[in-house]
Amino acid sequence: MDDPGVSGRLDDLVWVPGGTFLMGSDRHYPEEAPAHRVTVDGFWIDRHLVTNREFERFVEASGHLTLAERAPNAADYPGADPKLLVPASTVFHKPRHRVDLQNPYSWWAYVPGADWRHPQGPGSSIEGLEDHPVVHVAWEDAEAYALWTEKQLPTEAEWEFAARGGLDGATYAWGEEFAPRGRLMANTWQGEFPIENTRRDGYEGTSPVGAFPANGHGLLDMIGNVWEWTEDWCQEHGSAPRSCCLIRQAAHRSYDPRTPGVNIPRRVTKGGSHLCASNYCRRYRPAARMPQPIDTSTCHLGFRCVVRPGGPLQRATAV
Repeated sequence: MDDPGVSGRLDDLVWVPGGTFLMGSDRHYPEEAPAHRVTVDGFWIDRHLVTNREFERFVEASGHLTLAERAPNAADYPGADPKLLVPASTVFHKPRHRVDLQNPYSWWAYVPGADWRHPQGPGSSIEGLEDHPVVHVAWEDAEAYALWTEKQLPTEAEWEFAARGGLDGATYAWGEEFAPRGRLMANTWQGEFPIENTRRDGYEGTSPVGAFPANGHGLLDMIGNVWEWTEDWCQEHGSAPRSCCLIRQAAHRSYDPRTPGVNIPRRVTKGGSHLCASNYCRRYRPAARMPQPIDTSTCHLGFRCVVRPGGPLQRATAV
């Protein structure tokens, strides 16, 4: 199907023709299996991740206050320490020495005052990061932005189909070799995670959108930089007895065994981030998927949007 064409309001999106592709993988993490054929209709998708500049425009126009900027409701977190029920978000801190890789709390910290404007916490800012992807956005914040722009969040299948760039079944969005001819194709972690990042790709944290080559569809940063929200609830692929959620799950809800009184819905995120490393998290691939609690925001999680034919934005541009 060719690009049906609409007016200039879609100039920042790329048309991805529909088709059938092999979704998931049987060769990597269990939650990606089973690989299975999926068909998607054609759609437009943002060429790049939503940036701080674009998100700021949305906030100024709408007055939106992100989840990280609001104190949690104590009734939703029975037994929680009241000191934690403050506006906050999750920030990566590099340990000074090797740590147990089974304990992510060795490098994650819940930082009061961290939000999209203050990505490392109070005292930090997005000055100079206007073209970096916005982070510290929870699922409801991404959805609010999408609604404001008359777009939608992609389904997991749409996102993966777009990320593959026409390379059906390939390991990476650019082929089978992680660094073809030694060239790094995405913003990931080089070195021993979480204690040493050699920054061979030039970046310690997020990178400006478009700093790495586009995929076969002309899309930027589909792999690495930051994880991306999708609209899908976290569920198993097919009928295989494997769970996307990696911890105990009931339908699309799951909870941390350390806080059994808190049952949090999770959505699928895709693409990996600048914190994905060969020694810890090789999820810098289109098939990779990760559950993310909808009440959580982090310094390595953002989003992009789609427009489906006949959706509100296309209808508006056709008038």
